[in-house]
Amino acid sequence: MTKNARIAAAVKRKTAARAPKIPYSAEEIAEIFRRFAVQRANPAPELAHVNDFTLLVAVVLSAQATDMGVNRATGPLFARASDPAAMAALGEDEIREAIKTIGLYRNKARNVQRLSEILRDAYGGKVPREREALESLPGVGRKTANVVLNTAFGQETLAVDTHIQRIGNRLKIAPGKTPEEVERGFLKIIPEGYLRHAHHWLILHGRFVCKARKPDCAVCIIADLCRADEKWNDVPAELIALPDRGPGPQPLPPGATRPGG
Repeated sequence: MTKNARIAAAVKRKTAARAPKIPYSAEEIAEIFRRFAVQRANPAPELAHVNDFTLLVAVVLSAQATDMGVNRATGPLFARASDPAAMAALGEDEIREAIKTIGLYRNKARNVQRLSEILRDAYGGKVPREREALESLPGVGRKTANVVLNTAFGQETLAVDTHIQRIGNRLKIAPGKTPEEVERGFLKIIPEGYLRHAHHWLILHGRFVCKARKPDCAVCIIADLCRADEKWNDVPAELIALPDRGPGPQPLPPGATRPGG
């Protein structure tokens, strides 16, 4: 073994030793993701888009904004410009006017204008499939690149937003102080075959069930497996197939009650 290889191995061992132990067995983790997969076999992003380019723009615009708010603004915008050349031709002022209801719209309009020009001039109007190329675009960071690589190109990436970071820490399943730490934690434990859709399952679970203010444990399909301190119900909700968008109706399982009910 070379000196560099020995150093790399030592770093790997130290990193593994520092990694927090999680209170789940491999079988329990596999069961958690199996239930998510049964619940939503083909999850779809809630950001409206018509192609890879509009997906990229929508994700850039979604930073510190709700998907619903972004969709309201991008409907008319994408009707006018659904490719880089058309978006660049609109110009920053027109883009800014179209998205002025979205937070940070001035900077976002500038980024959308610049990335559209780059895609038009350097990539033949195509969204690149490589992470490095994506992250070089204005307004595109690791999370945005992960969403595009996963949703547009089917790559097995995990984009960590506030919902997924909360799930990782609250459930003690992938704890971390930063999105990168939570991402690494999930990538270590998600069983083979589940990573493709894990991003969407976790986001939807955090948005509609394991909510920030108070988790709605009565409608949680993994309540019996969850190790969150905030958990108030141990009975898993009935595992029913739900629409790909939104949480759908969730009946209370036998013996479960809502807080204050």
